[in-house]
Amino acid sequence: MTDAPPGVQAWRVQYWTTNGNGQRFAVTGVVAAPMEAIPPRQRRVIAWTHGAWGVAEKCAPSLSPNFFAYSAGMDAVRSGYVVVAPDYIGLASPTMHPFLVGPDTANAVLDAVRATREIPGAAAGSSFAVWGESQGGHAALWTATAARSYAPDLTLVATAAAAPPTDLAANLREGSDKNARALLLSFALHSWSTLYGFSMDGITNRTNQGIITRLAQNNCVAFNKKPKLGTILGILTIARATKNKDIAKIEPFGSFASTNSVDAARVPGPLLIAQSRNDTIVAPAVTRKFAKSVCRRGTPLRWIEMTGDHGASARESSRETIGWITSRFDGNPPPNDCRRI
Repeated sequence: MTDAPPGVQAWRVQYWTTNGNGQRFAVTGVVAAPMEAIPPRQRRVIAWTHGAWGVAEKCAPSLSPNFFAYSAGMDAVRSGYVVVAPDYIGLASPTMHPFLVGPDTANAVLDAVRATREIPGAAAGSSFAVWGESQGGHAALWTATAARSYAPDLTLVATAAAAPPTDLAANLREGSDKNARALLLSFALHSWSTLYGFSMDGITNRTNQGIITRLAQNNCVAFNKKPKLGTILGILTIARATKNKDIAKIEPFGSFASTNSVDAARVPGPLLIAQSRNDTIVAPAVTRKFAKSVCRRGTPLRWIEMTGDHGASARESSRETIGWITSRFDGNPPPNDCRRI
C-alpha cells in the first residue's frame, strides 16, 4: 500500500475463510508491520477487529482512504507489532456481510492471522492477541471463544474489547442514541433477513422494510461528514417505527440474537474491557453486566472505564490496551479488576 503512514509497510490481502456452516469465501483485509529489516525473531501479532462501517460491500475498511486514520489498532505497529485488520465476510467481497454473526466473524479473523504468516516481510509469529472496538469488540470476544477449536495452530495470548456489544438484543434496545440504534438495527435486520430468509413482518410494515433495505444498502458509517437528508429521514422513520419493538421477543430474530450474543462462560482470559460511562450506543450497563459474569467465572479481567463518546472508545484506551497486551506477551501475571466493577 502506498498510503501507509511513515514507518509502516502495509499490504492489502485476499485470503480464504469459512463461515459457520463451512462455506468457503475469499475475503480481504490489511496487514501492517514496522518499516524495518526482517527481525531475527518472529514478530508479535495483533488482530484488529473493526467496528461497524456498514453492511454493504463498498463499506469495507480496506477500501477507505481513511483506513489508517480511523483504525486505532494500527497504533500498535509503532510498538513493533504486526497488525492484521480483516474486513470480515461480505465487505469488499460479493456476499451479504454477516453483521454481528459470531462464528462467521471469528473464522474470518483467525484465518486473517494465518494469512499474515504467509507474508515474508511481515515476519509474523503464531502467537497473537485480538483487539476490537464496538462491532469489533463483539468480534474479538467471539474470536477468543473460537480460537482453540478453529485454529489450534495459533496461540491466543490476550483479548481486548472496547465498547463491545455482548447481549445483542439488549444492546439494540438500550443504547440511548435512538437514531444510531435505528441505523444499527437496520444493518442487523437487513443482514440477517438476506442471509437466512427471516421475515421482517413482525417488526415493521413493507414500506418501512424497504427503507431498512435502502439504509443498509446505501449507507456506510460516515466518520467525518454529515449524512444526507434522505438518510436522516429514513433513520427517523425507522426509529419511530421500531420504538416499542424488542427483537428479543420477535422470532426468529430473538433466538438468533441470543445465539450470537457472547457467552461469558466461554471467553478465555486474560481479558481487557474498555467502556465509557457516557457511551450512547453500547449501553454501559449491558457491558458491566457482562463483565460481572466474566468475573464470576474467575477469569482475570482488566476493566478500563472512560468518559468519551462511543466512537473514541479504542483510541481513548489504546495506550493502556497496547501496554496491557505487551505485558501479556511478556508473560507477566494479568491484573484483575473484578473487585471494583
